[in-house]
Amino acid sequence: MSRILDQRTLLLVISCLTSLQSAKVLSEWKKCGDQECEMAMSRVQATTDYLGPDCRYLNFKTGEEIMVYSKLSRKNENLWAGSKGKDFGYFPKDAVKVEEVFIAEEVEVLTKATDFLCLHGDQYTFE
Repeated sequence: MSRILDQRTLLLVISCLTSLQSAKVLSEWKKCGDQECEMAMSRVQATTDYLGPDCRYLNFKTGEEIMVYSKLSRKNENLWAGSKGKDFGYFPKDAVKVEEVFIAEEVEVLTKATDFLCLHGDQYTFE
């Protein structure tokens, strides 16, 4: 019985550490095309395959097109956020090349809790 309890405790600790890692705010600031970050800033094409570390990240294959809606700034400038079909998430700017720029003048705004929303199945998890 003690061994089962130890294994369950270990699994709980691992689960908590994983949750803490994904709960980390990626940046407090972002750059967008407008104050609400609703306008697409640019269209990019993937130059490499990318598989993100958790559900906040956008996975893609070389050659796929992505619409960029925001770029994290200050603390984590190497991550952009965008969509590919129905999928949305963060990705490294080094994994794409800009094909078309829609918004030349960027606006810097504070991030919100909803910027780091994860979707697990049918449940929303605020990170």
